[in-house]
Amino acid sequence: MSPHPSSVRLHVVTGKGGTGKTTVAAALALALAADGGQVLLVETEGRQGIAQLFDTPPLPYEERRVAVVRGGGEVKALAIDVEEALLDYLDMFYNLRRAGRALRKMGAIDFATAIAPGLRDVLITGKIKEAVTRRRDGRPVYDAVVVDAPPTGRITRFLGVTAEMAQLARSGPIKTQSDGVMAVLRSPQTAVHLVTLLEDMPVQETADAIAELTEAKLPIGSVIVNMATEPVLPEPALQRAAEGTLTGADLAPALAAAHLHGGDDLADALAAEVTEHAQRWAAQDELRDEVEDLGRPTVELPLLTGPMDVGSLFELAGRLEDHLRSEVAA
Repeated sequence: MSPHPSSVRLHVVTGKGGTGKTTVAAALALALAADGGQVLLVETEGRQGIAQLFDTPPLPYEERRVAVVRGGGEVKALAIDVEEALLDYLDMFYNLRRAGRALRKMGAIDFATAIAPGLRDVLITGKIKEAVTRRRDGRPVYDAVVVDAPPTGRITRFLGVTAEMAQLARSGPIKTQSDGVMAVLRSPQTAVHLVTLLEDMPVQETADAIAELTEAKLPIGSVIVNMATEPVLPEPALQRAAEGTLTGADLAPALAAAHLHGGDDLADALAAEVTEHAQRWAAQDELRDEVEDLGRPTVELPLLTGPMDVGSLFELAGRLEDHLRSEVAA
């Protein structure tokens, strides 16, 4: 199922490792904050990747502003600390924050999350749900929450573990909390976006994740093709080179006219390089068709040269803004 973009307030961003999902999540947060939006960007894996992207000190367990965009929009960021999230949980439902601090000193919290890995995901998704539903003066505190989530191989388990917890707890605060989290995650206000590259393994993992998320009744948003490149040759030349019919002899006259020395060896080397480029581009085009066949809204983000900085994030955010507007208008 695909929620309508205008109703989405929780954007979960996942992707195979190496596809740039943290960068995409940050750019999406900037896009959503444009024209006055208040957005929270949440990191779930403790890598401090968001702090590095925005060139800020490591994020504490508090919501800290990392960017201001046009129209007065703001992006705040939060790196979820599992221990602190558990203390929040104990305080919220059992008024046991002091006891929880004692447990932390004893190392009991580390022990509990080690023997029950699902507990970590329950606490993180609970904190995310709290941010989505938090209100002040009758209005949501955040117009959108963007989550830099675990990779595609773990995303369905991460989002679905709270439902398993709800089945184990027949009643009480744990049951109430679990049901509340799943009500948000399976509602039209949530969309899971998948980041991929035009490479075989990322595209296959994206397809597998969509199938798993669909089976788990979790709402799927867009497929974001990251680091897409443009061809350096016109279409007819690309097609001929991809077919392997381009030779050094074809290039030799142009090289001679340009007074480039190297003879047949240079011409043959250039022909081989052009052929490799064209065949790689043809393979990417086939993968584009596979992405389109997934049946999800798709946007391509360009491969940017140079180091990733805040300026680069804003450039990607502009592409995502255009995509969001087109999806709302559709």
